[in-house]
Amino acid sequence: MQRIRLRYTKRGRLRFTSHRDFQRAFERALRRSEVPMAYSAGFTPHPKVSYANAAPTGTGSEAEFLEIALTEARDPDTLRKLLDASMPDGLDVIDAVEARTSGLADRLTASVWEMRLDGVAVQDAEKAVTAFMGAETVEVQRRAKNGMRTFDARAAVVGLQALDPQPDRSGDRPCAILRLVVRHVTPAVRPDDVLSGLQAVADLKPPVPAAVTRLAQGLFDEESGTVTDPLAPDREAAPAVSTADQAAAATAPDGAGSA
Repeated sequence: MQRIRLRYTKRGRLRFTSHRDFQRAFERALRRSEVPMAYSAGFTPHPKVSYANAAPTGTGSEAEFLEIALTEARDPDTLRKLLDASMPDGLDVIDAVEARTSGLADRLTASVWEMRLDGVAVQDAEKAVTAFMGAETVEVQRRAKNGMRTFDARAAVVGLQALDPQPDRSGDRPCAILRLVVRHVTPAVRPDDVLSGLQAVADLKPPVPAAVTRLAQGLFDEESGTVTDPLAPDREAAPAVSTADQAAAATAPDGAGSA
């Protein structure tokens, strides 16, 4: 059995696709592409697809991950292109590697988010960020299945800064970009929780809903303060082609090796 790990996006209007809707679209793409899927046992077999830490409905993402199991070996990039061609525009399969290590989900420990705040001046956003990062705790509330839940939105945040989107600005309408790095903890701290925290500590409330996009997710590197690519260990574990083999393949005459 071969396992392939895929990275996909949620862009444009497809950011409003629910996780269940994505599952349906992806399984249709598997059938259209005639992927030799492995299936679970039991009375209702289903394709062996493992989804990892999907973004909330309504948020865009450049870094969603899943893993599929195949009964026959396939080239990861060829498979990626077939699946991407069968998916709706906006749900794009942009990377694929053969799984050569364990624990993909364990490597998704943090996310980088971008929040576009139209109607908010950069100076106001910077003051709110300073107040938020300077607080020991920032309690926010979120409605859960069992009612309202109160939790600390500050502890999970390892980075938050306000940026000025000058090249992207149209006219004189103010706009601020927040870049957020947050650890994956329990309960999960989402971008909207951080926005609630900014309102609580600095009365920052955008006049229109923020446009939120996940830019990356993976292991958080304490030394550099960055979020690393979770597929990199699989690429690094791939068998290397020696220089001698490459040279032999480049110099071999046509038809060499055939009987």
